[in-house]
Amino acid sequence: MEVARRDPIVSPIQAHLQWLHAKYAGVHDGEVATYIPELAKANPDWFGICLATIDGRVYEVGDSRQLFTIQSISKPLVYGLALEDHGLTAVLAKIGVEPTGDAFNSISLGPVTGCPLNPMINAGAIAAASLVAGHSDEDKLQRLISVLSLYAGRPLTLDQAVYESERDTGHRNRAIGHMLRNFNIISEDPEPALNLYFQQCSVSVHCRDLSLIAATLANGGVNPLTGERAIRQQFVQNVLSVMTTCGMYDYAGEWVYSVGLPAKSGVGGGILAVLPGQLGFGVFSPRLDSRGNSVRGVRVCTDLSRDFDLHFLRVPRSSRSALRGSYSVATLSSKRLRNERERRILDSAGDRAKVLELQGDLMFSAVEAVIRKIVDASEETDFVILDFKRVTHIEQSAAVLLLDLFESFQERDKQIVFVHAQDHSKFLRSFEEGLAAAERGWTLRTFPDLDGALEWCEGQILACHDPTSSESKPIALAEHDVCKGLDPAALVRLEQLLERRTFGPGEIIIRKGEPAREFYLLMNGQVRVTLDLPNGQVTRLSTRSPGMTFGELAIVDRSSARTADVRADTAVDCYALTIDAFDGLGKTHPDIKMTLLENLLRNVSQMVARTSQEVATLSR
Repeated sequence: MEVARRDPIVSPIQAHLQWLHAKYAGVHDGEVATYIPELAKANPDWFGICLATIDGRVYEVGDSRQLFTIQSISKPLVYGLALEDHGLTAVLAKIGVEPTGDAFNSISLGPVTGCPLNPMINAGAIAAASLVAGHSDEDKLQRLISVLSLYAGRPLTLDQAVYESERDTGHRNRAIGHMLRNFNIISEDPEPALNLYFQQCSVSVHCRDLSLIAATLANGGVNPLTGERAIRQQFVQNVLSVMTTCGMYDYAGEWVYSVGLPAKSGVGGGILAVLPGQLGFGVFSPRLDSRGNSVRGVRVCTDLSRDFDLHFLRVPRSSRSALRGSYSVATLSSKRLRNERERRILDSAGDRAKVLELQGDLMFSAVEAVIRKIVDASEETDFVILDFKRVTHIEQSAAVLLLDLFESFQERDKQIVFVHAQDHSKFLRSFEEGLAAAERGWTLRTFPDLDGALEWCEGQILACHDPTSSESKPIALAEHDVCKGLDPAALVRLEQLLERRTFGPGEIIIRKGEPAREFYLLMNGQVRVTLDLPNGQVTRLSTRSPGMTFGELAIVDRSSARTADVRADTAVDCYALTIDAFDGLGKTHPDIKMTLLENLLRNVSQMVARTSQEVATLSR
């Protein structure tokens, strides 16, 4: 199908991130951190947003590859390293897990034990750094950087200038370190631990790294791009727990209430957030609020959580993949039987119409995978059928994303149609209201069953490849499939045996249960073969067009009754050949009978092969 060249379709998720970037790029609230001199050199207008899924798709906009230092975002990662090196019991003996409601640099120590109250404040992070195992200070540093690199999925390096600036101005942290030594939380000279802490905060990352670090935590500790494990799965829940309660310092309670994601911020301007089992995202913008959190970062994360229904307490009712199956019209056809010319067209161009069977609850992460599959194949796709038969629930965020995708397809003269969406009235109403608000005159095409949608797509493809074709165009006897190979004399003899029959639209031609005495050659119009189901519904077995036969089982099993109804969909003109006349050909013109049988057998064989292919497609 020829389609005018247009820009590639952009994923609605990518488009939404671009919209958020444009929305907040003009926000100039907050100030770049200056208490570490090197941080003050950051461009306050840098702004990047990235989202990474646990199967490795990364969406990014803005300054997503601009390097900055990780700062406090390193704290949960190093805490995880300490857990791996010493175990939970030993770490809990030195670092608590209670939220403080205090600022990141507060001196929050247990009044009796002297233990830092949690690993997200500086005191707890310095204590965690002191627990990193290694044969030397350099060995500990390289090991720490290697672990952070596993999270990011690429080799990370130290920003020497920021490290020296941190080291030279970190007097408050030195005081904290010596207090920890006083309470024997750090059992040796605190300077090596302080130095390692300054170094871990000075590791260079970019926004894309943040999203992959978050996605690694969401993926149980395995980086979704490299497949390498950054932390043992048993400690991931411990890391995410302290991120949830303490990761945003004195903003943690409001963050959990409104955003609802384990998160960590840093004074370099980064924020990462984790939706366990689904995705992670990172935002980078150096302007900070009074709590030390990125102003734009907090706003973007709040919007993302709300717009995509990401609050981690919104538990999905189904964890199955939303995509149950996918195939094309070339491999699964409608119940309308096609002639040889049409079948050739559909075999060659049917891949431009895709069917996606959906299932379970459609929330952001589920519909993202579906949309990604559609967008990735959009250059080779003109029609998409979304089958909602097995969908149990559709979040509003999913409806918005599907609407954006629908509009992108429409703008490029492509079509998305829905099947079995009638059970999701709220979703359909929201979708149609969105279309009306767009004021583009677009209409959603819906079908009560997959068969109708397949037939419609087939019709669109056939019309594009042969606009002058007409399925109801009458044919001559010599053009009928069953008469292939008959010479003119044989055709004259056969026509003498045929009885002309005509039927009006809706008229019953064959009724189930009646004796089978003849079969029919369809010359004009179309007929529908149907079967009454035990539940009272009627299912279509096939639709047949000029050049095809129906009732042909009569010549195979002479004692059987009709097994289905055949009704005229349109005005029908056909020939009937009785069983007696057909048997008589065996005595008078056996060559004609043999040709008819061979053609019937070939047609049946093609139908069986087609059915086998479709069964294999549906069984994947």
